[in-house]
Amino acid sequence: MIVHDSKENRSGTITASQDSDHDLGDVPASVEADMKRFVRSWAAVAVAGLTLTGCGFGADDGQSEGGSTLSFLVPSYSDGTKALWEGIIADFEAAHSDINVELEIQSWDNINDVVRTKVQSNAAPDILNIDAFSGFAADDLLYSADEVVSANTAADFQQSFADNASIDGTMYGLPLIASARTMFYNTELFERAGVAAPPKTWDQLLDAAKKVAGLGNGVYGYGMPLGSEEAQAETSIWTFGNGGSWTNGSTIAVNTPANLEAVTFMKRMIDEKATQPDPGASDRTPMLDVFIQGKIGMVVALPPTVGQIAEKNPSLKYASAPIPTKDGQPMTLGVADHLMAFKNKGDKQEAVKTFLDYVFSAPVYTTFVDTEGFLPTTKSGAAALAGKTKIASFLEVLPNARFYPSTNPQWATTQGAMQSLMGQIGQGKEPGTVLDEIQAKANG
Repeated sequence: MIVHDSKENRSGTITASQDSDHDLGDVPASVEADMKRFVRSWAAVAVAGLTLTGCGFGADDGQSEGGSTLSFLVPSYSDGTKALWEGIIADFEAAHSDINVELEIQSWDNINDVVRTKVQSNAAPDILNIDAFSGFAADDLLYSADEVVSANTAADFQQSFADNASIDGTMYGLPLIASARTMFYNTELFERAGVAAPPKTWDQLLDAAKKVAGLGNGVYGYGMPLGSEEAQAETSIWTFGNGGSWTNGSTIAVNTPANLEAVTFMKRMIDEKATQPDPGASDRTPMLDVFIQGKIGMVVALPPTVGQIAEKNPSLKYASAPIPTKDGQPMTLGVADHLMAFKNKGDKQEAVKTFLDYVFSAPVYTTFVDTEGFLPTTKSGAAALAGKTKIASFLEVLPNARFYPSTNPQWATTQGAMQSLMGQIGQGKEPGTVLDEIQAKANG
């Protein structure tokens, strides 16, 4: 258990908005710039169901006068993401005058539609930063990793992340950042509500959340974000915590008994008013802001949340503990976002390789990961950041991580369906019906 109790004064008031298109908070880069959903985010592109054919995207050949121009589409992890990438690109271009990198930043709320439109319009970016890649790989739209990074760069990825980025033994995604999650809880609210220790099981969680919610005055017990930003993450935390899975072999399996039991308990949490009102309208980012304000007893949070609290409300009294599961067995949700390179028009492969090797070089990569507050996916990055206390508790739970089935071509469609449909359990819809509808969309 990691306890945090700053004596500094509260820094301002945070609006408890349930409707925001921010990504992972508003932390400046000096702290750790802020994160997703780990969040993230960890949100995904619902593109696996698209019919994608051919290679050769883009209106031009990507050649600038005397060199190459690379289009680079990334999500905004924080308020500092744009400046961070701009700095990396400026340093790269200063050392490689023949390569120009054009950066495009989109929020996690918008990037799904942006990528879908670009791919359908034969204008895919040369390099994309997102989580889901298997649908693109299945349609032969991506270079394999060994085609766009050096052997030294490829060998530096930790094996578990390399495996998670591979399909049938071929690596297509380049793991950029990783995240695990723990439960953050407000120790002051626990004390006032008479909750002696962080819950380990679902039953203990429900009891503690109802006691905290009983304090009234706009205080909620457990934050359950089931809005479009990251409903699939919150749901996975519960299903994985019941021994469930989203696959049966190579088949997407949503409406299983284990998953139904987990989602039914989620609905019980909502129905018994142990959560914030209308979780389906709550995105993770504004929900975490409400926790930081001191109005939620418990939330599942990410490494950058530590920096967000230090910046926004350093007087918050809180601690972190493993995520409660049905039987108390340890489990965390692990998430990795990837870089991927599209087979576009023009002779860009060598330029892409030069840029990606630069991004994953130890000084550049560790600065990016540390500033954004994530966990590294490379061996050299892990060694460089091993002494960082703010990620220590997350590194401890990472061995018990469960991952999305991101290499399944139907996962992105499944994830998109969860993001749009799962919140309906907070509006009276039966869990079995919601899972059946998500399964139907996964089946196409």
